[in-house]
Amino acid sequence: MSEKNELLDELDNLVISKQKLGLNYFLYMLLVLTFIAMFAFPKIYITEQIYFKSRDIAKLKVEYDTLKEENKLIRASVESIKFKNQILDTLF
Repeated sequence: MSEKNELLDELDNLVISKQKLGLNYFLYMLLVLTFIAMFAFPKIYITEQIYFKSRDIAKLKVEYDTLKEENKLIRASVESIKFKNQILDTLF
């Protein structure tokens, strides 16, 4: 029975020693997390900015294509009006 108690006491000592985290460990983890944040956050920020700029560019491209089509329709309308105007001028 004493052997079991000795083993349990040694096990308790090992578990208790592993549960204690020192100040050095805390500072090391804080340093590691700081370095990870220093490299991760700029990448996230740049990626987000690229996304928003590309979204704005896509919106402007759609507007540009729409205006080009409107320009074609207006030019066709102007040509039609010019043609009618030339014909009517020759008739009178």
